[in-house]
Amino acid sequence: MTHTPHELHEEFPEHADKLHELKLSNQHFAKLAEDYHALNRTIHRAESDLEPMDDFHLEDLKKKRLVLKDEIAGMLAG
Repeated sequence: MTHTPHELHEEFPEHADKLHELKLSNQHFAKLAEDYHALNRTIHRAESDLEPMDDFHLEDLKKKRLVLKDEIAGMLAG
């Protein structure tokens, strides 16, 4: 288990400018980024034992984060 945050700018450092641009110009992208950030924060807090949760719930949240990350990656590539 890792306690390293998975922030979007860390996940896609080569797309830093495009991340910023899309957050400002595309409402759908901005919502995805906001949802990703909120979910990522919840996962990080659980992994850090600040707000512990059972493994099943944590794995479910990680899968949801991965779905969001995949959609964001697709938009960055497009």
